[in-house]
Parts: sequence; structure tokens; C-alpha cells
Amino acid sequence: MSGDLKPRDEKNLSESIRMAAAAKMPLIVSGAGSKSGIGRPNGYAMSVTTQRMQGISLYEPTELVIGALPGTPLSEINQTLATQNQMLPFEPMDYRPILGGRHEPTIGGIAAGNVTGPRRIMAGACRDSLIGIRLVNGRGDVVKSGGRVMKNVTGLDLVKLNCGAWGTLGVLSEVIFKVLPRPEYTSSLVLRGLNDATAIAALTTALGSPFSVSAAAHLPKGVVSEPLTIIRIEGFAPSVAYGCGEIAKLWRPYGKADLLEGEVSADIWSDVRDARWLADPAESAIWRLSLAPSKAPGIIADIKRVLDVRHFYDWGGGLVWLAVDAPEDAGSKVIRDVMRGLSGHATLLRAPPEVRCRVDIFEPLPPSVAELTRRIKFAFDPGRILNFGKMYSGI
Repeated sequence: MSGDLKPRDEKNLSESIRMAAAAKMPLIVSGAGSKSGIGRPNGYAMSVTTQRMQGISLYEPTELVIGALPGTPLSEINQTLATQNQMLPFEPMDYRPILGGRHEPTIGGIAAGNVTGPRRIMAGACRDSLIGIRLVNGRGDVVKSGGRVMKNVTGLDLVKLNCGAWGTLGVLSEVIFKVLPRPEYTSSLVLRGLNDATAIAALTTALGSPFSVSAAAHLPKGVVSEPLTIIRIEGFAPSVAYGCGEIAKLWRPYGKADLLEGEVSADIWSDVRDARWLADPAESAIWRLSLAPSKAPGIIADIKRVLDVRHFYDWGGGLVWLAVDAPEDAGSKVIRDVMRGLSGHATLLRAPPEVRCRVDIFEPLPPSVAELTRRIKFAFDPGRILNFGKMYSGI
């Protein structure tokens, strides 16, 4: 076999993987390549890409479901949903600003990476909206799991297992998502000048209110000129106006809240979603830390005692973005030592290939979980030809 594999449909994909398995040829699995810089480099020469497998396979607006082939650009999904004033619930991130990819994200890549944005605090992650998949495993067999309507949850565990597996278990050939109506109105409230701990307390207060807070972030000085603590409220216009007024009252102990609307509000949440503040300088490493919001400011303080970092908080403080100036190991030793025992996890999203070969990219697995992961990998991909080693060495 020679050259990259570019199947146009599921049958062709199955045949391609069968040939690769017979030849014991490891494959790099990708969509359009917008997230190819994530994970451990495996050095394989041949790839299989789903970029040519495009098109909406199912759209039932009244059932609130949409299905598509994996190479379908995200913009096509969004445009189709917009015709019925609907949207993907989980606000998927675009990794191009921080990874430098040229091609638009595909819906298959979003599912494979469980790619999620600020609305996760309200709507859940990508895997929570994914209700059905078709995939081709490492034998070349076509596997179907889940359903084509929201009430059908057959095989839900297999759907979730492959959402976030980064193509290590199989190559997705169709994905089906539940969708939601687009909010009628959106506004944001912002507090200025708070330190990290006070900002997280303010966000926690807002998230504990009965109002429709769909995003909550804190931008410290260093990523912006003045610290900004921001929430977003979505819904019907009267409800949004009322919610903003009530949260402004709850926030009085923290300061005066200002209202942001229209493009100003939309642009700032787009930048939060895509971590644009950390894109430059391009040589800095970028991490995502997931942990309890109450622990986040202390963890950042501990890391800053050792490393030169810039950071901001999403998900009410439950997600911390870090840009680290540590060329030897991307700050891995310090970050993992500080995170140990917190029941959180840290993922290295950007670093040079030579660094990603040396350090753990995803949170290290306990021995028992690592063994279970190996068994699952072998069950799906006995020849270990699909993105072998991308997430964990030897798996």
C-alpha cells in the first residue's frame, strides 16, 4: 500500500481499513486535520482521512436531531440548523486559532475529540448531545450504535465511549446529534477588577441562581488589560432582561455589573470558546485543566510560583486554560505534581512534537484503568493500526 487513504463513503472506508489491517499498516486517522497537533506523534507515514465523506444524512427539525457524514464541515451543519433557528447545544470550539490549522473543523473530528465550548455548564459536553454513531473498527467492520431519534438510547455507552477516543477505537462514518432551538436573545454581565478567588466566588453565585446562565468566565490581567468576570444569559428577551437585573443585584457585594450585548457580547464569548488570548506567542505550550472551581485559583497560584504562565477560567472556574513558557517539558512535571490528588485532569493541547513524544498528553491512567483501556483498544482494533499511541503510549 502507498499514498494516503481518502475514502468517499463508508464502504470504501471499510475496504481501506481492511487492507491496512491485512498489511499491518498503522494509520493516522484524521478529518480535515484542524486538530492534528493534539496527541502524541506516532510517526506513521500513511493516513486515512474522512474529509471527502461529506453531507447531511438526516435532519428532522421537529425531532430535534441532525445526522451527517464525518467530513462535513461544521459551517455546513450550523448553516443547515440556522434555517430552522436551531443549533448544536455544546458550542464546539475551533482549535485553529491556537493550533494554526488551515482547514475548517469537521463534525466527525468534533465528535472524535468530544470538542465542547462555554455552553457546557448549561447544555453538557459534546458526548451528551451525541445520540448515534456509525464507525469502522480496526478490522474494517461497520459498527452501529445509538439511534436516529432522541428517545432511542440503544447502545448509548458505545456512543459515549467513542466520543473523545480520538479515532483510536474506530473511524466514524456517521454521527447523529440532538439539537436545540437557538435562544431568542443573549446578554452578558461583566464585573471589572476582581482577583481570581473573588471572581470565582462571583461566578459561583451567578451559577447558583435560578436564571439561565449559559456561560461563565474570568479573564485575569495578563490576557486582558483589566480583569473581567463575565456571565452570559440566554432565553426570551423579557426573561434575559429580568435575569440580568437580578444577578446584578446578587453581584452588588462584588461591584457594579455592566451589560454587554450584541456583537460585543458575541465576540468575547467566541474568544473564550477558542482560547484566542493564548494563541500568541506561538512557541508557548497550552494546557487545559479540569478541576473543582473552588480549587482552581489556588492551583494557579502554586503553578505560578514555579512557571511563567498566562491563564483564564471558563465553566465557572471548572476549566482553566494555561499558556506556559517551558520549552523542555511544557511544564508537565510542575503541572502534574500540583494537580495530583485533586480528582481533576490536565491535557496538553499544544507543544512541539519532540515535547509531545516525551511527556503525557492526557491525564495518566491508574494501572487498572490503563489495562482496561488496552483491552478495549484490542477489542476494537486488534491489529493496533488506528491512531496507535496517540492518547497513551503503547495503547
